[in-house]
Amino acid sequence: MTSDAEIQSALPAFASGNVAVITGGASGIGLAAAKRFAAMGMKTVIADLGGPRLDQARQAIADFGGDVLALATDVSRADEVDRLAETAHNAFGAVSVLMNNAGVGNNPGKPWENRDAWKRLFDINFWGVVHGVEAFAPRMLASGKPALIINTGSKQGITTPPGNLAYNVSKAGVKTFTEGLAHALRNEPGSKLAAHLLIPGFTYTGLTEGATEKPAGAWTGEQVIDFMLAPLKRGDFYILCPDNEVARPTDEKRMAWAIGDIIENRPALSRWHPDHKDAFAAFMDR
Repeated sequence: MTSDAEIQSALPAFASGNVAVITGGASGIGLAAAKRFAAMGMKTVIADLGGPRLDQARQAIADFGGDVLALATDVSRADEVDRLAETAHNAFGAVSVLMNNAGVGNNPGKPWENRDAWKRLFDINFWGVVHGVEAFAPRMLASGKPALIINTGSKQGITTPPGNLAYNVSKAGVKTFTEGLAHALRNEPGSKLAAHLLIPGFTYTGLTEGATEKPAGAWTGEQVIDFMLAPLKRGDFYILCPDNEVARPTDEKRMAWAIGDIIENRPALSRWHPDHKDAFAAFMDR
């Protein structure tokens, strides 16, 4: 595990006394991030839906030391995210680390079903990220300080497996948006703000359907954050996390096959097409 001292030496954004804001900070990866950042001596702001879970998370983070602020926020509402940015800045000053991490995994169904549920999922998973960037990036740029925006994507936004199309599309949008954000920031005159895409593997969070305890194949949120810090230290944009079931070489092959559908003119999602089952298995065995 990369030590806090190594991270803070390589990445001034994580210096003790700096400010981190994490959406979806009351559980899972967001809560794990807030605890780790608080342990580094950072001032932490967590945003999530209001209620006992948010209050409990604030106390859990406070146990790691440092100043903590918990704000009830619906990231699907731009005005509430704007208020989050204003409150965080007024309370603690310039924000150095922003994690746009809030998300939902409910499955609204087929492409022609449940329009309102599809829109609600997009409003959180995709527009929640956009709202965070809109609300925080201008001030982060204006501060002139080294700073990071970390957006939580998903492998499902890259390989797009059948099962939850709406979630896949929302996370594919986060990937494309964050790639464009990184390009825009590195071409912004005087910018010391960089963007990164966190791509968790199978992780036990509030989105883990039907699980009341961590499945053996899943990582914890703490493992994801521990892993994330080393690629950030290297300056990696894509932070591709393994888990207890899938190592990076397998992910790489699956992603290569997915883009190969276009190059080889195979049917969409050919990995799951009966006519290509054997070819995919042979590709993975190479």
